[in-house]
Amino acid sequence: MASLKTHIFRVGLMLAVFAIVATSLVAMTEANTREKISENEQQALLKAINQIVDSSDYNNAILSDTLTISKNKLLGTKQDTIVYRARFDAKPVAAVFTSVAPNGYSGEIKLLIGVYYDGSIAGARVISHKETPGLGDKINEQKSDWIRQFKGLSLTNPAESKWKVKKDGGSFDQFTGATITPRAVVDAVKKALEYFNKNRDTLFEVTPDE
Repeated sequence: MASLKTHIFRVGLMLAVFAIVATSLVAMTEANTREKISENEQQALLKAINQIVDSSDYNNAILSDTLTISKNKLLGTKQDTIVYRARFDAKPVAAVFTSVAPNGYSGEIKLLIGVYYDGSIAGARVISHKETPGLGDKINEQKSDWIRQFKGLSLTNPAESKWKVKKDGGSFDQFTGATITPRAVVDAVKKALEYFNKNRDTLFEVTPDE
């Protein structure tokens, strides 16, 4: 009987040790995976930012030089978003932030927009949309160069009255069979510029802990 109890105790102890080791291994794997996923997300974000503002234009740690801004009507955002601030030797270069066109043909069109300190556009990219394949999806850089035309433009180039698609008397091309989508994007980019111009100094403020 004593031998049986000893055997049962040893088996129980082994199972307990096995459970502890297995749990520890799972926890370690999960922690390492989470860290890797986070690292990959950061690299993807940095790549997206560098498509808008060239990495040679700034020398700060742009992913950590950020500012959180509340939801904003001009930006079309419904929740807090992050502004990434590019600087060169501590001098402001550009701000990269999210803008949302709420009135796309099939819903919201989410954009990542970079604006230089002088108010000109560094670049714009569509990061999510549900527009019609073959028509409205031409706003996507992988489908056409249409979205690249905003680089270098500002509220004075073209004139504010020309920040429309050509069908509406503006300067921007619409797509054959699809006017709503480019109209929504042009309006969203224009409003992003308006937001930047109104908040430029605030966007680049250096907080005490920076």
